[in-house]
Amino acid sequence: MTHVFPAHPFGHSIRREQLAKIFSACHSREEKYRQLVILSRQLPALPPENRTGDTEIKGCENRVWLDGVRNNDGTLHFWGDSDGRIVKGLLAVLLTEIEGLTPAELLSLDLPVIFEQYKLSDQLSQSRRNGIAALIDAARIIAQKFSD
Repeated sequence: MTHVFPAHPFGHSIRREQLAKIFSACHSREEKYRQLVILSRQLPALPPENRTGDTEIKGCENRVWLDGVRNNDGTLHFWGDSDGRIVKGLLAVLLTEIEGLTPAELLSLDLPVIFEQYKLSDQLSQSRRNGIAALIDAARIIAQKFSD
């Protein structure tokens, strides 16, 4: 099966500095959720051939897919999707942080702290926090697969 490696703006034209600015201006849960929905709309839907059991993340309330490849320069390119808008927005936040890193760089990051820095963790239900943990675990597994 041939996989399409979808492009997205996260980590490229949408950077962590922008996200920090966006989320620091939010003063309520509703504002943060609205920003997550806006981010989710910028993450292209995955083609059906990328929505496989191998790429589906278990442990999330909504269906979520994440996969990645190592580019020729050694950096990682990730893509993903979710049936839930909030979860897809959280995925977009994660992609902003991990896109273009080397496997070693990704594996050295404290990814849960990123969601705390944006003050998202305290605004989420326990099931969504569990979903973030599952997303982070999946990203680390992909990075480990391409680690030298």
